[in-house]
Amino acid sequence: MRNHICVSMILLAAWITGFQQLVAQEKSSSGAKTVATIKGAVISEEELNRAATPDLEKLELQRLQSEANFIRSRQQILENTLKRLVEERLLDAEAARQGIKAKDLLAKEVDQKVKDPTTEEVNSFYEANKSRIPTPREQVAGQIQQYLKQQNHNKLKDELIDRLKKENQVTLALEPLRTNVEVAGQPSKGPAQAPVTIVEFSDFQCPYCKNFTDTLYRVLKDFSPDVRLVFRQLPLSEIHPLAEKAGEASLCAQEQGKFWEMHDLMFKDQANLKVEDLKAKAAGLGLDAAAFNSCLDSGKYAQTIRQDIRDGALAGASGTPAAFINGRFVGGARPYDELAAMVKEELQKKAANSSKP
Repeated sequence: MRNHICVSMILLAAWITGFQQLVAQEKSSSGAKTVATIKGAVISEEELNRAATPDLEKLELQRLQSEANFIRSRQQILENTLKRLVEERLLDAEAARQGIKAKDLLAKEVDQKVKDPTTEEVNSFYEANKSRIPTPREQVAGQIQQYLKQQNHNKLKDELIDRLKKENQVTLALEPLRTNVEVAGQPSKGPAQAPVTIVEFSDFQCPYCKNFTDTLYRVLKDFSPDVRLVFRQLPLSEIHPLAEKAGEASLCAQEQGKFWEMHDLMFKDQANLKVEDLKAKAAGLGLDAAAFNSCLDSGKYAQTIRQDIRDGALAGASGTPAAFINGRFVGGARPYDELAAMVKEELQKKAANSSKP
């Protein structure tokens, strides 16, 4: 029995020793665990993670965007529901005052006042948007007419609701969702202490970003000096393969104080964003060619671009253009009037808060 125990102890000790040696063999020089062997050749966990990094980064970005989108969607539901509740109560109260039903009030104040768009209005809309309408005018004229008619209907209803809000002294206490987006050290236009900051996530190869830039510049001009524009990079490399290097080029130009000049040149000439084109643009701006070319070729700002992409995902910017007006999200190339209205609202809030004792 004693010998059996001794043999068992010896076997156990040998097994433990063998296991320790096996574990030691499975570890690479960096201490990484072995995940596979092929005829004795090791694939380490470190090597696996390194090879999977691009796909893991994409997965992480998707996770961050999903979380941000959930929060934004929840806020949007609350805002839309509050808007509906306020409108319903205003319409019910006004209808009761007039001794009619709410639907009859809308019919009288909105439906009966809607006019059919003229042929000139339809043609004007088509001409202004034909770059985005790949269909002949005669085939979409009816759809455009319905769209413009609906817009007119919405405008009349909004005017009615706005009038009722003023008459009933409506106040809304639900704060809009605001996302904190880092701006320190980022390219910017306008005073650093401006009461309104617009952070734009953009892609130099994106045609919608080009159009949106013109809109943002108009906002800057019309609301100067109360607005600052901050630029962040969000190249959509899967559909715009030249955008990431163009983003690096803008930051290389920033080293020589020419970020916005390079920014404008690239948006003006989006068809030519290859490396040799970027270098030619830099030369045309009078930049130090050797310094710029070295910066661009080295990929000096590649990690900066990746950080911007991550920050964009964290903020919920999954496409371009995307902007945050004092932290309030604006997705897509929104029209000037919409941006101007948000800027005015932010300025009014700032003024109201500053006047409080």
